[in-house]
Amino acid sequence: MQTVHDFIKACGTYYLATVENGQPRVRPFGTINIFDGKLYIQTGKSKEVSKQIQANPKVELCCFDGQKWLRLAGELVRDDRIEAKKDMLNKYPSLQKMYSAEDDNTEVLYFKNATATFSSFAGAPVVVKF
Repeated sequence: MQTVHDFIKACGTYYLATVENGQPRVRPFGTINIFDGKLYIQTGKSKEVSKQIQANPKVELCCFDGQKWLRLAGELVRDDRIEAKKDMLNKYPSLQKMYSAEDDNTEVLYFKNATATFSSFAGAPVVVKF
């Protein structure tokens, strides 16, 4: 999981895919964090992406570093603990202008049943499950 985190963090931006009424929805994200032994992302509960995840928690993200790419598929689980929110916001201080660990909007979610596939044009894919 640490390797997955480090790759995503180094890419800076990744693209998260959800589904809404059978239609794929993809948007850029930038938060990634390991907390309490789990890999987390962050969004706002008022956003459509949050509603899509709650309706269907199966998601996939993709990022590319110029040579290799990562596809991470799994289910996202909401974690309403203040400690999880605080840890994410401490790692991304710029978000503290829009979010607070104590507000009703900040949402952190962790990956469950995740499969990460690292690929490149130069070699065979490497799969990590957590």
